[in-house]
Amino acid sequence: MMTSDATAHIARCVGGDLWVVSWLPGRTLTGSQALAAMTIASTTARHIDSPDAEWQRIEALARELGLTGREAVYLVNIENHELCRTTPPHVRHRE
Repeated sequence: MMTSDATAHIARCVGGDLWVVSWLPGRTLTGSQALAAMTIASTTARHIDSPDAEWQRIEALARELGLTGREAVYLVNIENHELCRTTPPHVRHRE
């Protein structure tokens, strides 16, 4: 499993060199791609002070995933899937 102190997103190995990443639901990645995805998520969460250098890095990493940098940052920010936690049961309130 890959985690980061900077983001709640995770990557989990599902067998061999196949990985799933929380901000890319429905996709199976290689280990190298999962590392790129986690680096994008961590970099996006930190809001680095040197945006030009970091943006170039995000663009290069996103290309490994078949995405643009903007697409990757957008997906990191909108996806809230946490692969390590289960969904709590629905609670009904009585009136």
